[in-house]
This record gives sequence, C-alpha cells and structure tokens, in this order.
Amino acid sequence: MRKLTTMVVHLFLISASAISLFPFIWMLMGMTNSSTDILKGKFSFGSMFMENVHKLLDMTNLGAAFWNSSVIAIVGTVGTLLLSSMAGYGFEVYQSKGKSRLFGLLMLSMMMPFAAVMIPLFRMFSNMGLLNTPMAVILPSITTAFMIFFFLQNTKSFPRELLQAGRVDGLSEWRLFTKIYMPTMKPTYAAAAIITFMSYWNNFLWPLIALQTQDKRTLPLVVSSLASSYNPDYGIIMVAIVITTLPSVFIFFLLQKQFVQGMLGSVK
Repeated sequence: MRKLTTMVVHLFLISASAISLFPFIWMLMGMTNSSTDILKGKFSFGSMFMENVHKLLDMTNLGAAFWNSSVIAIVGTVGTLLLSSMAGYGFEVYQSKGKSRLFGLLMLSMMMPFAAVMIPLFRMFSNMGLLNTPMAVILPSITTAFMIFFFLQNTKSFPRELLQAGRVDGLSEWRLFTKIYMPTMKPTYAAAAIITFMSYWNNFLWPLIALQTQDKRTLPLVVSSLASSYNPDYGIIMVAIVITTLPSVFIFFLLQKQFVQGMLGSVK
C-alpha cells in the first residue's frame, strides 16, 4: 500500500512538472519555427532560429531594451532590499508607542489596487520631471508593504543576542545592521531578491505609462509591441519571449537554495 501511494504521488508530481514545463518547451520549439508552422501547431524544432533572431534585431532595438530592463531591475532590487530590510528590522527590533498603528496602515495599503494610484503617480512624476526615466519605474516600487512584512516576519527568528553582543563591543546601530544582521539574514535577502527582481523585470503596466519613447522601452514592452502588430510574426515573438525569460530563470536557479531557506524563515 505504501509503495502504491508513493507511486501515485510520483506520477502526480511528474504530470504536474510536465504541465508546468510544457509552455516553456513549446516556446523553445516555437522560436526555431516560422510563424506559419507555429499557427499550424507544429511541435518540433525547426531551422528558422537564426532567421528569427536576425528579424528581431532588425525590427527592434533589443540591446537598448535589455539594458533598460537590467538597469531598472538591478537598481530597483538593490534599493528595495536595502530599504525594506531596514524597515522590517526597525519595526521588529525597536519599540515605540505608534509602531503597531503605523504598521497597520502599512498593511492596509496592500489592499489598494495599483489602478487607483496610477493617475496621482503620473502627475507626481510629471511635476518632478522624472517621466521617461528609469527612476519613474523604480521609485513607486522601491518599498512595498509585502516586502517590509516579509523581512519583519523573518527578523522575528533573528537571534537578539548577537545585537546585544555587538552593542557591548561598541558597534553603532548602522554597523550592527550591516555587519551582523545582513550577513546573518542572507537566505531572506536571497528570497526577497528573486521576488523583487522578477517583479521589476516583468513589470508592464506602469512602464507602459511612464516610459514614453522607444529608446526607453523595456523588454516586456518590446514583446507587447511585437504581439500587437497588425500581422504578428510568432517566431520572432517566441525569440523575444525566451530572451525576456532567461534572466529571471538564471537568477532563480542561482539563488534557488537560499530562496527555499528564506521562504522557510531560516537564519544562518
């Protein structure tokens, strides 16, 4: 009976994995085929890969789009990790009378849909002269209630004895944070880095509004423009989607072990 249960579980997991991987496998096959073959449902590798790549490079400024996405994702991720971890650390470590009320308001902001703040954000960044710049995309998401909450929850398992020992040794509060807290919370930072990087990298709606010229577009905007053309070439679109997907996949596999530890709240 136990072997039968194990076999059923394994079959279920294999099936779920195959279903999850199917879109990506089909996408890899699609980028080597022509648009006509893709529309016909061809499920095998073809010989059109290099031609699709050349067409994509001719039709778009792919290098600039990749650079724009990289700058926004990397700078945004670093800023978010630093500010959100400082906020989570402060909420958990330091005591004040209004802390719980302030945190409650912060959590309440998670219920507000982004569509409700798009127009105020647009007007604010327009008045600041930041529209059509990377900072217009980075700043609205550089601190989020979810990420602050994530760091706060993981900080609950942080050993306070380390902070007390550091204070006895005469370390300043900033050095306690950078020399003791940050190295100890590496798994949490890794998990937060993956979540934040993917959020910035795949962000579409706000960059579509804030980035108004072709040379400032990010990769998701390039893919969208290819897909919304009058006669879309699906082979080219598949190549663009694969290029857009690979950095997120690379970051995830690079930090996979730490991601699991961080989501479990482990501290080392």
